[in-house]
Amino acid sequence: MSVLLKKPIFDDVSNNELVEQLEARKKSEKKLPTWFSASNIYYPNKLNIEQTSSEITAKYKADLVSGKSLVDVTGGLGVDSYFFSKKTERVYHCELNENLSEIATYNLRILDAENVQTYNEDGLYFIKKSNTNFDWIYVDPSRRNDLKQRIFLLSDCLPNVVDNLDLMLSKSDNILIKTAPLLDISAGIKELDHIKEIHIVAIQNDVKELLWVLQKKYQGSISIKTINKTLKGDQTFNFNIQSEKEAISKFSEPLIYLYEPNAAILKSGAFKIIGQAKQVKKLHTNTHLYTSNSLIDFPGRRFIIEVILPYNKSALKKARIKKANITTRNFPESVVTIRKKMKIKDGGEIYLFFTKDLNENVVVLQCKRV
Repeated sequence: MSVLLKKPIFDDVSNNELVEQLEARKKSEKKLPTWFSASNIYYPNKLNIEQTSSEITAKYKADLVSGKSLVDVTGGLGVDSYFFSKKTERVYHCELNENLSEIATYNLRILDAENVQTYNEDGLYFIKKSNTNFDWIYVDPSRRNDLKQRIFLLSDCLPNVVDNLDLMLSKSDNILIKTAPLLDISAGIKELDHIKEIHIVAIQNDVKELLWVLQKKYQGSISIKTINKTLKGDQTFNFNIQSEKEAISKFSEPLIYLYEPNAAILKSGAFKIIGQAKQVKKLHTNTHLYTSNSLIDFPGRRFIIEVILPYNKSALKKARIKKANITTRNFPESVVTIRKKMKIKDGGEIYLFFTKDLNENVVVLQCKRV
């Protein structure tokens, strides 16, 4: 029987609240194992769990900071603050929502994060009124507007980091900003000053966060650092924006091996420098797939090309492919359309890449995963 349909189990806790705790705890098992495994943790609602950083990304962010003090302007559940407290002597956790601030305060004490001080107030007001400077300021602006629509510009987020950048830089030499994966990197670069690094963090080939490291007075070339954390290990690729602009791609017909960059690299726009760095050739200017005659270590998926087919129903019918994993790159039709037209089911060990070659021919590369 559902807990909601039972008689009240506890005198001071409603069954609704109990269900919320059970659901939120379940969502925390993989995302927040430290919270999940600790006794006496109090959980916020499921939405707060969904919106908070995972422990994997929080640990990554914590490795970017150091020093005596850090202000978490938008503290939320306190996951980031908890891991920042492992790298800095003092963390100031600011959260405007009274209920969430109380939950974070309680849980941080349960987790023995004694060097985190919590404040139920606007984080920007906190740093503005402070008489001291901080080693780092961290902010994770809200990514939805009043209409609950997704937004893609930093100036549309809350708090508005663009309008408040001068204030933050007057209180710290180092700013760390977390943004959603959907934010356009080129737009962010236009909106912000003093960007030193941009980190693109993916987990299992799914981009989770963009991290912007700003340093007061920095005017040099921006370093882009990509990481895709997989069960087999971390795939990393770093470059700077100027090197991507100056890189020259080499092109080729499909050779023996095919390479597909991971999601973090594709998000970064490292379409020329990755080929130059790894000495692989592109199939087409707008086809971000690469090829070589020798198998190399590559930050993404690797395949051996078994057959190159022209894109037509007759050729695919002769190939007798009933089931395959389909990817399109620089191709005029969608995966859904191709599956319907060619009657190919999803899955199996065959990988089909529908793409264009350097001669503008639409082709199908039948591959096997290496």
